[in-house]
Amino acid sequence: MTPRRSARAVRASAAGLALGLAGAGGAMAQDAGAPAPVRIAQAAPSPAQIAQAAPSPARSRATQSAAQKPPVSRPAPAPASQRELTTAATSNVAQSAAWQRCTTLSGTRERLDCFDRWAQDQQALVDAVQARSSAGAAASAAAPASASAPVPAPAPATAAVAAALASTQPPAPEGSPTVTASTGILGIGLEQGCKDRQFSDLSRFWELEEGSSCPTFSLRGFRPNSLSAVAASSVNDRPTSANPANSATTALDYSKQELRLQLSVRTKIASGLLTPAGSSKRDSLWFAYSQQSYWQFFNSGLSRPFRSTDYEPEAIYVYPTDLQLPGGVRWRYAGAGLVHQSNGQSDPLSRSWNRYYLMTGFELGNSVILNARAWKRINETVAKDNNPDIVDYIGRGELQAIWNVNRQNTLSTTLRSSFGRTDRGSGRIEWMRSLGDGAGNTFSGLRLHTQLFSGYGDSLIDYNRKRTVFSIGLSLVDF
Repeated sequence: MTPRRSARAVRASAAGLALGLAGAGGAMAQDAGAPAPVRIAQAAPSPAQIAQAAPSPARSRATQSAAQKPPVSRPAPAPASQRELTTAATSNVAQSAAWQRCTTLSGTRERLDCFDRWAQDQQALVDAVQARSSAGAAASAAAPASASAPVPAPAPATAAVAAALASTQPPAPEGSPTVTASTGILGIGLEQGCKDRQFSDLSRFWELEEGSSCPTFSLRGFRPNSLSAVAASSVNDRPTSANPANSATTALDYSKQELRLQLSVRTKIASGLLTPAGSSKRDSLWFAYSQQSYWQFFNSGLSRPFRSTDYEPEAIYVYPTDLQLPGGVRWRYAGAGLVHQSNGQSDPLSRSWNRYYLMTGFELGNSVILNARAWKRINETVAKDNNPDIVDYIGRGELQAIWNVNRQNTLSTTLRSSFGRTDRGSGRIEWMRSLGDGAGNTFSGLRLHTQLFSGYGDSLIDYNRKRTVFSIGLSLVDF
């Protein structure tokens, strides 16, 4: 080979090497997200530069091997919001079993404090999720309208975040169908359905939503189940009625101090009858039974008899509503019912009547509840009517207002009226104080129950006798 041909070969090899290195560098830059390098024409290299660039056989093999390797993809660093989200998720994964440790504590106060700390820890995850969502929305709003390239959506939550979200839920019992709508990343879920205090009192009482619903045919409380000591302004020792056949002729020496016992339960016999399929709202059909007795417990002279007992079975249908009214008031339900009430005695002390009613309910947050009912008596024949003027005394409707002062104290008042037909009716004021409180999401249904009643109809036998009654005792509610 001649010297001139050797020089040409060296220059060609050097030029090929330079183009190969430039191509490989451009490919790596493009993979890394950088723009492709711009090629600039340069003067031919000098003999010294060619000699310096000429590779040795070993260097040539190493260079060719490096050029044949696939380019390395280097992702861009994660945004700050994603790093915060991942950090919060990692922390929550480590703390996800904290609520389980809380359940092992023996003291009520210790368990409450433990659950409070656990709930505060979850807030870091919630803040990170909200920050990432806000960052994505801000990036979309800041993009110019004329930009041709679409703004990329925020990356989905990482596996660590998904694990943290899943770990905040309590383990589902084996064989359970689905998790109710009441479950949330802040909800501990120690109580579910109609006992879950993430829902309002009205929603839980009438099971207006899927998440606040308990199984069909489960036994629940209706009115307070109570045992109270009673002191009254008077006692009806010789009951009378507008029907002469139902007026007693002999007076009994009853005492004004008594015990009052009340039993009141209900069960849901059907649900989802008229609400749309796929809706989270749930209508329901109920059967309820209440029984109230006045017991002359302190009257040893009459061998402590039961002065009166009223029996009250009823059927109730409830349809959920959701209408926001002025002042933050929310219309929650409407319903209808059919009820029979009697005292089970023979003439002349027999008292009974049947009626149907319409009802509705409103709430302001969970602090104020308003319930209203209006009824119409089902007429009977004159000969069989034990109390033909009962609605003129007891009334034709009632309005109940409930104020949840706090978790331990509840005040309520109930007014009954004849809607202007007469000036009769009644008023009842009640105070309930919770005795003990459960841990976390649970609560106690045992209450100290104080009540003041004035008017007509405290019992069926007293439907046309006005009296004032003060009572204090224990009640079991919302079970």
